[in-house]
Amino acid sequence: QTISCLPRSFEYSQKNAVLVPAAALGAGGMLLYWLRSGRKIKTIDMGDGWWGSGERPLRGKEDESIRPFKIETSDKEIEDLHQRLDHFRFTPHVEGAAFHYGFNSSYLRKVVDYWRNQFDWRKQVEVLNKYPHFHTTIEGIDIHFIHVKPSYVPHGRAVQPLLMVHGWPGSFYEFYKIIPLLTEPARHGLNDGDVVFEVICPSIPGYGFSEAPHQKGFDSIATARIFHKLMNRLGFKEYYLQGGDWGSRITTNMAQMLPQSVKGLHLNIVFLGKQSLGRMICILLGAYVPWLIGLSREDARRFYPFMQKNVYDILRESGYLHIQGTKPDTAGCGLNDSPVGLAAYILEKFSTWTDKSFLHKDDGGLESKYSLDELLTNVMIYWVTSSIVSSMRYYKENFSKDPDLSAYNRYGVYVPTGIAAFPQEIVHTPRVWAKDVYKNIITYSYMPRGGHFAAFEEPKLLAQDIMQFVRKVEQL
Repeated sequence: QTISCLPRSFEYSQKNAVLVPAAALGAGGMLLYWLRSGRKIKTIDMGDGWWGSGERPLRGKEDESIRPFKIETSDKEIEDLHQRLDHFRFTPHVEGAAFHYGFNSSYLRKVVDYWRNQFDWRKQVEVLNKYPHFHTTIEGIDIHFIHVKPSYVPHGRAVQPLLMVHGWPGSFYEFYKIIPLLTEPARHGLNDGDVVFEVICPSIPGYGFSEAPHQKGFDSIATARIFHKLMNRLGFKEYYLQGGDWGSRITTNMAQMLPQSVKGLHLNIVFLGKQSLGRMICILLGAYVPWLIGLSREDARRFYPFMQKNVYDILRESGYLHIQGTKPDTAGCGLNDSPVGLAAYILEKFSTWTDKSFLHKDDGGLESKYSLDELLTNVMIYWVTSSIVSSMRYYKENFSKDPDLSAYNRYGVYVPTGIAAFPQEIVHTPRVWAKDVYKNIITYSYMPRGGHFAAFEEPKLLAQDIMQFVRKVEQL
C-alpha cells in the first residue's frame, strides 16, 4: 500500500511544484497591481487654503506669475545691527558649564565680537544671490524659492527635478553646499553624470523670505499642498522630494497627498510619533535579542541604552519644542528684538544637534563643522526678515492639531523611499519600524558620520546617498 502511494505522492508534489510558484506569482502580481493602480491607497485630501490678510477675495484670479527676486541690504540695516551688538549685556556662566546650561556665554562673547567686527553681511548677500531667487504668490502669500539648473547635461541624460525642504532653525541656505554636487556631479567627482538634478529649494512660509501666514492653522499639510502647487506652476508633473526636520514631515505629507506626482522620497530623519504597547515590548526584547525583533547590530548600537538615548537625551534637547508648541510669541518677540539672543537660541541647536558630545565643549564644537560666516549667515536670514516668531509658530500650528505628529501615519507612503540614517541624529528609526509607514523603502543607509543638519554638515555624503537612491528608482 505504501509503495502504491508513491506515484500519487510524486504526482502531487509535481503539481505543487507548479501550482505554488504560480499562486505566489499571481498574488505578487495582484499586489503590484494594487500598489500601482493607487485605487485602494488612502491619500490625504489636498483641499485648498487662504493665508493672506483678511478674507479671500471673491473675484479675481490669483497672480500666478513667477517673479525674479534678489536679496538686498542697506547701510541702515547694518548700522541698526551693529548698534544692538554694541549694547550686548554679558552674563557670566558658572565654572565648567561648557554647553550644559545652553549657549556658553564666554564663547557667545567671541561670536558677537566676530559678528560686529569681522562678519561682512554685504559679502554674504552676494553669496546668497549666486543662485537664482524667485517669488510667486500661492494661496494669498508670497512663496520664496531658489531654482538651480545644471549648466551642462550629458547627451541623452534626463534632468531630474528635486524639491529640497529645510526645517527649523535652518533655512534654504542649508542647501548651498549640496546644490553644486547635485546639479554638476561629474565636475565634483561624484559620478559620470548618469544622475543630474535641477534643484528647487523653497522657504517654508514664515521662514526666510517666504511671507508668513496671516491666518491661524498653517501646518505641514498646508505647506505640502502649496509646494505641490509650486512644482506644478514650474511645469513639473513628476519630481523627487528630499527633506530633514520639518522638511521630512512636509515631503512625507506631499507623498501621502499626491503619490502620482512623486517619483521618489528621500529623507534624512524619520518621525514615527507615539509608541504602542507592542513597540514597547519590542524595545524591551531588543536590548537582549535585537535580531529577534528585526534590529541590526548597528540599530542596537544607536538605539541602546534606550532610556539614555531616547528619553533623557531627547528631554534635554526638546525644551524649545514645548515653548514653541504652546506660546511661541512670548519668547519669539524677545528673540526678534535682540540679535544676540537670536544667535544664542539658534546656534545652540547647531552644536548639540550636530554632535551630542559637543555638549561638553566650551565652544560647543561649532567651528569644527561650520564656519562662523556660515552660521551667522543663517542667523542673519532670520534677523533681516524678522521671521523667528513666525517660524516658531509653525510648531504650535502642527502640535495643536496633532500632539505626537502621528495622525497622518495611517496614510501609508507607497512611493519609492530612501532613508539616510545619520549617527548623530536626534532620534534613530530602524528600517523595520520605518516600514510601518514607508511601505516601499528602496534604500536605507547607515551613514558613517553626521547629525541633524546633514546637507549643511555632510553635503557630499548626503548627495551620494540621494544619487544612489534615484539611480535605483530609475532602474525599477
